[in-house]
Amino acid sequence: MTMSSTLLNIAHRGAKGEAPENTLAAFRLGLEQGCDAIELDIHLSKDGQLIVIHDATLDRTTDKTGRVNDLTVEEIRQADAGRWFHESFAGERVPLLEEVFDLVPPHIMINVEIKDSYGRRTEPALVELMRNKDRVGQVVVSSFDHKSLQYLKLLEPETRMGLLYDVNLGRHSALVSSLGAPVYSLHPNFKRISKEDVRDAVAQGLQVFPYTINREEDMMLAIQYGVSGIITDYPGRLKALLCPTV
Repeated sequence: MTMSSTLLNIAHRGAKGEAPENTLAAFRLGLEQGCDAIELDIHLSKDGQLIVIHDATLDRTTDKTGRVNDLTVEEIRQADAGRWFHESFAGERVPLLEEVFDLVPPHIMINVEIKDSYGRRTEPALVELMRNKDRVGQVVVSSFDHKSLQYLKLLEPETRMGLLYDVNLGRHSALVSSLGAPVYSLHPNFKRISKEDVRDAVAQGLQVFPYTINREEDMMLAIQYGVSGIITDYPGRLKALLCPTV
């Protein structure tokens, strides 16, 4: 099979399979393993900072507890976000999105998933940061909350929107018509999409980035489908598949 040279290897929460998710260590490992893009999640702290974490609370991925939105950055920084995964990652902190922008080179796409709008306070904070860091053109913002994306697009028309969803639609590409604004990419659950769906969406000018594909046989299937990129916990595994050593 001919492997696509343009397919994006997207590190899900960093190299989540081999490092504590959504930490700088996981993002560094993803970069070391040759990923083309990083996927991460954001919540808003009590003092209005964008925090890179999947859950609304610290409970699962740190040694502290509490809702992210009820805590200040200073309080969040006291949590150890690495030891739960492995002792070798002890001392890893929950990062700010700004720190990830500083770490990841500009040519690497960053897929920022908005987990909660927090009363439409997340979107303006994200727009401000993307502009300050000159990242508007290198970031794809995705969310299951499509109204959040609509609002983001109003604030910054150049935002690249990605529609997250977990449903098998009659025609996946038709999902974009409900937004009333240009959509950059579809982010379906891989289990909910077929080769025909992918090819139709790509023909409509959409990027297709299914999640979360970890088994080699599923990676091969996604490549056969003609996806634009693969969101995976194991970017090293996908890299080896796309660029096998001779």
